[in-house]
Amino acid sequence: MDESLLSAFEEEMYGIYQRAHSEAHYSATRFHHMLVEYGGLETARILLHSRNVSEGYTALWQLGRLDLTVEAVIHDNPKWRALFTQTGLDTCGRRLSDYGYLRSGHGS
Repeated sequence: MDESLLSAFEEEMYGIYQRAHSEAHYSATRFHHMLVEYGGLETARILLHSRNVSEGYTALWQLGRLDLTVEAVIHDNPKWRALFTQTGLDTCGRRLSDYGYLRSGHGS
């Protein structure tokens, strides 16, 4: 796997954690703990393979900031798609659609 892509994705995951705090005033404590413990890629995979959306996803939806979710980051930037299975990518699209993100003009 491309180490520079993995490194960039790791930075992106920490970036959405920081942006959620600074822009949405949401402290994604559990997400941060997962990043520290598992790293960005494994954290994203764990969240995508979960049966339900995370508390953080729901909180960001309530704040109108689904753009700060792992699902949106992966869906909206084609360069990350190589890191995930088609099932994971389908999960991103389904969750974003279910919560109105795609209908609101975000994503592709």
